[in-house]
Amino acid sequence: MTKPLLSIENLSVHFRQENKVIEAVKSISFTLDPHETVAIVGESGSGKSVTALSILQLLPYPKALHPSGHVYFHGQDLVGAGEDKLRKIRGNKIAMIFQEPMTSLNPLHNIEKQIGEVLQIHKGLTGEPARKRCIELLEMAGFKDGKARLQAYPHQLSGGQRQRVMIAMALACEPQILIADEPTTALDVTIQAKLLNLMKKLQKKLGMAMLLITHDLGIVRKMADRIVIMKDGHMVEEGEVETVFTNPSSSYTRHLINSFPRGEAVIVSSEMPILLKTDHLKVHFDVHEGLLRKKVGSIRAVDDVTISLKEGHTLGIVGESGSGKTTLAMALLRLEKSHGNIWFEDHEIQDLSRKAMRPFRREMQVVFQDPYGSLSPRMSVGQIVAEGLEIHGIGKASQDRDLQVINALMEVGLDPEARHRYPHEFSGGQRQRIAIARAIALKPKLVVLDEPTSALDRSVQVDIIDLLRKLQFTHKLAYLFISHDLAVVRAISHDVLVMKKGKIVERGSAFDIFTSPQEQYTKALLKAAFDLKIV
Repeated sequence: MTKPLLSIENLSVHFRQENKVIEAVKSISFTLDPHETVAIVGESGSGKSVTALSILQLLPYPKALHPSGHVYFHGQDLVGAGEDKLRKIRGNKIAMIFQEPMTSLNPLHNIEKQIGEVLQIHKGLTGEPARKRCIELLEMAGFKDGKARLQAYPHQLSGGQRQRVMIAMALACEPQILIADEPTTALDVTIQAKLLNLMKKLQKKLGMAMLLITHDLGIVRKMADRIVIMKDGHMVEEGEVETVFTNPSSSYTRHLINSFPRGEAVIVSSEMPILLKTDHLKVHFDVHEGLLRKKVGSIRAVDDVTISLKEGHTLGIVGESGSGKTTLAMALLRLEKSHGNIWFEDHEIQDLSRKAMRPFRREMQVVFQDPYGSLSPRMSVGQIVAEGLEIHGIGKASQDRDLQVINALMEVGLDPEARHRYPHEFSGGQRQRIAIARAIALKPKLVVLDEPTSALDRSVQVDIIDLLRKLQFTHKLAYLFISHDLAVVRAISHDVLVMKKGKIVERGSAFDIFTSPQEQYTKALLKAAFDLKIV
């Protein structure tokens, strides 16, 4: 029998919050063997990230405490260990990759300095040896020319590139354990597949063990040897991946496995009139350099795009980051300057003044990716949903508007009493329902949905997609649905556009795009999404 590299025994985590104690993790136990990958899976709030942070003792003590349990690494208990001992382990023996690299990387330091700091602290490397090692690590993490990236700052890199920098930093000391906390959740499917392949290859090359924190069971099935299922702080199931997937013992595990966007778009007549259309739409951003900010070029974010969307239909827009999906949507809403023609209900709206656009604003609503960021924390839910009603003069009195707020909340499946509470008191899925309620309260004809489910757990995604289909059927809404999650797009869209570098490379019915794509780029997206291959 191989002795475990890491052993979690009867671990509990409590948080003190004012006069109450929140039990985040409740007496869980599992092990991680050398060279093994163990996945911890569960929905938001299940305690999986808290468990990972407990290993390196990164929780905000003394607000966080361990009423019970041990974390043994090579037989040494890390719970309650001194800072000197932990400093020698963190980033050196056990490294961690976080979900959002932009908040994990220092925006004031270039890439060389950030990786170099790890090498200096743990290996004593400085100067030219450190620089050479930085280049080597960046190229190991998938950069073709590591030297060219040394002076770059985080904001100058794409999401996938930033995550590669995080991988390079994590591997700087060739750790024995790599903890990856939702490392690919915010990334496009093709980039996600490349990074997972990279992590698996590096694991084999360096002989690491990996603890993978995720809510994506597709990734788990391809990456992990064993799986730990968590719910509300409890460990509800643990075992070999294939055994758990083929014969789950817990009803909750079965629920997670079956939580996958299914079904098809709402049945609607193909004879519906066109609600929105464009002709040769362009959005170009000038690139300036030097002290005098001289124009040296331009970025064609949207390049000669012509589309049409019928009433009651959903047009899905897919493509990698930087393909122009969101820029196109903002241009259609007249929130981004563009050139070309835009018609809404036979009205040419491209050159309308701000005042002349106001009547159309009520008819064109938007729901963003991050509901927490798009909802004002200073306003109650009732105020958030009623704000648009007040701006557009809908409702004769506050009582009338309050009744409309209640109806909107009930339509999205929320208790009307929720209108007296604030966004921070709700889960991610509930906040997205609030954002949808704010949009539909105005009874629009078009709703732009910009990555509305990408930040949510799979089971919550399913609920939101079901809700959107129900609202579309009831109110004959047209949706412009932007997402890099092709399973979600397939479940709600009538037609699909595939974008790459500002251009439409393929368009057609959702059925045709998903069953018989014509373009190589579309085939690559579908392969990455539905046939994730980990080598």
